[in-house]
Amino acid sequence: MGKYFGTDGFRGEANIDLNFEHAIKIGRFLGWYYGKRLNKKAKIVIGKDTRRSSYMFEYALCTGLMASGADAYIMHVTTTPSVAYIARVDDFDCGIMISASHNPFYDNGIKVINGNGEKMEEDVLLEIEDYIDGKSEVPLAERAEIGKTVDYVAGRNRYIGHLISMSSYSFKDVKVGLDVANGAAWQIARGVFEALGAKVYVMNDTPDGYNINTNCGSTHIEYLQKFVLENHLDVGFAFDGDADRCLCVDEKGEVVTGDHILYICGLYMKEHGELVNNKVVTTVMSNFGLYKALDKVGIEYDKTKVGDKYVYENMVQTGNRLGGEQSGHIIFLKYETTGDGLLTSLKMMEVMLDKGKPLSELAAPVVFYPQVLKNVRVKSKPDAQNDPAVQEAVRKVAEELGSEGRILVRESGTEPVIRVMVEAGSNEVCEKYVDSVIEVIKARGHFA
Repeated sequence: MGKYFGTDGFRGEANIDLNFEHAIKIGRFLGWYYGKRLNKKAKIVIGKDTRRSSYMFEYALCTGLMASGADAYIMHVTTTPSVAYIARVDDFDCGIMISASHNPFYDNGIKVINGNGEKMEEDVLLEIEDYIDGKSEVPLAERAEIGKTVDYVAGRNRYIGHLISMSSYSFKDVKVGLDVANGAAWQIARGVFEALGAKVYVMNDTPDGYNINTNCGSTHIEYLQKFVLENHLDVGFAFDGDADRCLCVDEKGEVVTGDHILYICGLYMKEHGELVNNKVVTTVMSNFGLYKALDKVGIEYDKTKVGDKYVYENMVQTGNRLGGEQSGHIIFLKYETTGDGLLTSLKMMEVMLDKGKPLSELAAPVVFYPQVLKNVRVKSKPDAQNDPAVQEAVRKVAEELGSEGRILVRESGTEPVIRVMVEAGSNEVCEKYVDSVIEVIKARGHFA
């Protein structure tokens, strides 16, 4: 992880942590880098979400790209997975998405995507950071070499066509609720579901630059739960600000998480001979109930560190076709290189229609275990994590839980904090075991 770019791009409060000068420099570097490397005028595609500051960053990036000799193709308001898809299939040198995902409107971010539709390689990001910090120079394009902008709404339309082609079923007579979070999917989602014949009920589809993710979308799914029940809908889907995540609500108003989605789609793919390696990829934060449910149907699983980046890396290395996070960031590697909330919703519709079962029945085998997670502020994360006494306490809890629960102790990636989490049959048991480990951390003098 670099100085500016984290696991999900360069993100921060607009014009405070991430400003228009950063965007110009990112454009300047990428336009020069690809033009020089390929010895031709670079072609770079750009999308944005509905935040007020996204327009500023779009123009700043385009200015930088053109000044370095690249042509900037503008998809306008669109989703992160659409930029990744178009960068790959329309032969762009790279793609840029302007979004801070599920963050509030005053934050924004710049995600850089390579020509294969994947997150940009770390070495290129580090070179961008050096240029931002004035450690390298990039020449200006001159005369005929100066770039231009191209309106590329056609790319968004191509992506919509791609999504529609993913479904082999008509959604006729299915009542579907969509919470588009006043974000990037606000136009696309309705169009896709209506094209497939669904009776569509949409909420939070009036973006004003300030209301993205505000009491809506996948981070505030309680509003979709109420919406589904009030309108007697068959299913609801909630997306985040850039629509790379999807959570579901069943016909009874209950939330269906990313863990449920991994089970439902994993079992469906296994039954159709599509689950390569008979395995799904999870992160260590998936609920113990998912693993118990997968065990019962004979599906294996890998566990990665938290973050879709690590899920994707595992899938590329192993050939596994399905992976994701409890947050609803699900990757179907056969079709796309990133999580795609809209694709996920279509895949869930496919399972429901093929099996002729309501979502509540499909999700029922995944029974979530109670979970208690506590954060412990420590002087040194490695010292606390590697203390033999702490490790022995964790081992003892794991032994006592046996096959009826689990304990996870991990370091925070952003704070001086150790996270202690236990899942078991009751909250009381979870609390007891979490506190027992925290007491050892305290007794060993690691508290900050």
